[in-house]
Amino acid sequence: MKHSQLSDEQLIDFLKKDDKKAFEEIYHRYWYKLFGVAYHETGTKEEAEELVHDLFESLWQKREQLNIRFLSAYLVVAIKHLTTNFIKSQITNRKFQEYIIFHEIKQSFSTEEIVHFADLSKAVDEALQKLPEKTCEVFRMSRFENQSVKDIALRLDLSEKAVEYHITKSLKVLRETLKVYSN
Repeated sequence: MKHSQLSDEQLIDFLKKDDKKAFEEIYHRYWYKLFGVAYHETGTKEEAEELVHDLFESLWQKREQLNIRFLSAYLVVAIKHLTTNFIKSQITNRKFQEYIIFHEIKQSFSTEEIVHFADLSKAVDEALQKLPEKTCEVFRMSRFENQSVKDIALRLDLSEKAVEYHITKSLKVLRETLKVYSN
């Protein structure tokens, strides 16, 4: 019997016995579904692919200890857990990056540097122009229009996690661009 004809329960049994073909069948059977869940939550192809890869790597490494009754449900819950943890780490990182950027900008405003405010403003505009259109739009709504993540998500038909990702991405670009103004 080919592995593609096996039930999920049979595949789990074979997987526990180090059967690489069973692992490959599970991978082929569920990769796309898991990618879809991760992509919906993160909003980025690269992050979704990486999270699915991490899930399958973990599945293989822990194959002998597995106690799975419903493989599909187990994998979906696992990918949602991984994406939630990833997003939480991104939000924490974004808040920290935001604090650093604004702290650096605030400290850089000595009397002499206030004269150069126009340069700083121009640098911010140039940095924002380097961003993809959606990322720039999200950042402007968040920082210049003081809209909440939830409001932006509703207005742009994005998940809140995708909005957080765009804000994080824009803050990284701004931090790099505005480094010269923090001396």
